[in-house]
Amino acid sequence: MNDKLETRFNARKNEDGTEYWTVYDISTGLPAVVNGATLDALGMEEADDLVDLLNAQYARRGGTTH
Repeated sequence: MNDKLETRFNARKNEDGTEYWTVYDISTGLPAVVNGATLDALGMEEADDLVDLLNAQYARRGGTTH
């Protein structure tokens, strides 16, 4: 693996005044969807774990999402 981690996903706190977070695709700015489930309304730790997992999968596939 190279020194630079491939980053495609990140998390942001929802702006609706709640404590929920959304995992989003950096390239589109849209919420990430996995197996038909939108990755939103998540706790901070859960969102962070999902970002790490999705970015690891993205890097393992050579920077592609398919």
